[in-house]
Amino acid sequence: MTASLRTPEGVNALALASEIAAGDPLAAASALRSRGVPPELAAAALTQVDLRRRATSKFGPDAESMFFTRAGLEQATRAAVSNRRAARLAAAGVKTLADLGCGLGSDAIAAARAGIEVYAVDADPLTAETAAANVAALKLDHLIRVECADATTVRVEGFDAVFADPARRRAGRGRVFDPKSYSPPWDFVVGLAERVPRTVLKLAPGIDHDLLPPGAEGEWVSVGGDLVEAAFWCGPLAEAPRRATLLPSSAEKGGAAGRGVELTGSGTRQAPVGDVGAYLYDPDPAVVRSHLVAEFAETIGGSLADPDIAYVYTDDPRETPYGRRLEITDVLGFSLKRLRALLRERGVGRLEIRKRGSALEPEQLRRDLRLSGPEAASIVLTRVAGAPTVILCRA
Repeated sequence: MTASLRTPEGVNALALASEIAAGDPLAAASALRSRGVPPELAAAALTQVDLRRRATSKFGPDAESMFFTRAGLEQATRAAVSNRRAARLAAAGVKTLADLGCGLGSDAIAAARAGIEVYAVDADPLTAETAAANVAALKLDHLIRVECADATTVRVEGFDAVFADPARRRAGRGRVFDPKSYSPPWDFVVGLAERVPRTVLKLAPGIDHDLLPPGAEGEWVSVGGDLVEAAFWCGPLAEAPRRATLLPSSAEKGGAAGRGVELTGSGTRQAPVGDVGAYLYDPDPAVVRSHLVAEFAETIGGSLADPDIAYVYTDDPRETPYGRRLEITDVLGFSLKRLRALLRERGVGRLEIRKRGSALEPEQLRRDLRLSGPEAASIVLTRVAGAPTVILCRA
């Protein structure tokens, strides 16, 4: 259907759909048909306009002219992430790139804009067709060639670098968590670094650190506080054992003029353990998942209250881009009765609940507390020296 939307009739249908899509879907479809748009084309145009609207948070203004599928949009790399990756590849001297599993083309597009020639393949015909349409829509077809092909058949040795994004979903089965079930298979994916040293693998953020190829860098990326992906940088592209990259959402300015911040380290250090202080810091999930909590604690002179729980404490407030700071008012061993009484005494009716190292379900606890009152507060369900603990913080 992507091809039909690129015809003059399809372009007209998209323009009409953009004008009327804000209302009821059935009424919009009827309005398009009343203007002579065939039913199938009208449905495709309305779907595409809706997907473009949803895609704005990932692709910004480019979304207005791109083409999407529902599954492809869900799995596509955000522009902030792909742009940063492309800049790093270009800085490493990469001039040609094989993009294996290109999806809708977001990483290929970013690489081309960084001056890199890209050969992009995807095994799914509709996905490859959509990627090619996006390349043409953004006028990058002089730098990107898209083909429908099996990634395992590509002669990658002829490229400066390889970027691979193996499929982690199966039709009718949802998300795949076992790397052995990736497509292409994990053995092929991880073996790319032996064929082309400058290899980057985009992976699920829950990927096991033990799967890192020898000498590779493991990077975990968050956008606006949401953990979105892991990337393994192989060979000469590896710059540190572990990296946490925190990028701002489109609504945030973030550090470094909106480019985000990074934290690097070994991923094996242990943070010092001490007492609960006056302030609790909840590290960004990229910091936690990259095993850089010790490095984060060092940046603020903090310590843990439990060696296995990634909350950091200080006695004095410290500014940091790597986590959220909460001011502690009360620390108590967990007791539903005591906690309920304390919140009622404080008049707390609105409660944010965070947890780490606790088996309690926040929404069930919220119901059990039977909150009422005009005040707001935060509680953290955790452990201190192995004991279940509730930490009450200012909202």
